[in-house]
Amino acid sequence: MNAPKSEYRARQVAAKTHEVVEYDHDDSKPGKPLYIMVPGGLVALGALGTIILIAYLTWFETQLDQNTGLILIGLLFPFYVGGVFLFSYGYELYNLPRAIRLTAIIVFLTVAAVVIVAVLALVLFGGGKMPSGSSKRGSSKGSSGGTWKSRSGSSSVAPKVTASAAPSSTSSSNVGRGINLGNVVVLGGGGTRTREVTKEVTKEVEVPVAPRSVTCPNCGRAYVPADEKYICPSCGAPTPQELIEESEKPRARE
Repeated sequence: MNAPKSEYRARQVAAKTHEVVEYDHDDSKPGKPLYIMVPGGLVALGALGTIILIAYLTWFETQLDQNTGLILIGLLFPFYVGGVFLFSYGYELYNLPRAIRLTAIIVFLTVAAVVIVAVLALVLFGGGKMPSGSSKRGSSKGSSGGTWKSRSGSSSVAPKVTASAAPSSTSSSNVGRGINLGNVVVLGGGGTRTREVTKEVTKEVEVPVAPRSVTCPNCGRAYVPADEKYICPSCGAPTPQELIEESEKPRARE
């Protein structure tokens, strides 16, 4: 087929499109450019849209693995180039050199535009996200120091109190006069600095707890003998000795 000569360039979109439509409707001219131009354009747009969607799911939403995304994009890219070529071949009225040149221009501009948009989107929308390593380091740093919280209850066994003994002293053969600063001794008079070794001693201390309430054997009222001066506030009967001992007796360890 002899390639007809077009009167317009590809960038003259309106005039070029009108020329292609008139050529297609002219039965005296060979070929129907719209029959390959329209399907080729639809294939190119569909493939390009799918490529953009896969890139978004891979590098923005991270729903697809990067290797999987690259493989899918590589499979769809030939369909995009083929669709662009069919569109260009019909748009250039079967002029093969001009169709190849237009295909190369469209593909290059598309790839460049996608790359630019992707980079700008990552910089503008993804730059404010804190890396996962920073949050992990912050959480580990915050959890290094612990606090002890007591729970309120009526247990008769008091919590254990841990006390540290005074640090043991150290000596040096070349020691002058020293100043004790907590656990560190700074030696003056031409001496050296040494660090004391501390010895931790654990000591259990029983802390007294509040007495428990008892029930009056005469009227059946519950009261704390120590608070009521060992007299029932209801009937005035004195508290029996066994109830006093029961009130002040420590409870068994739970």
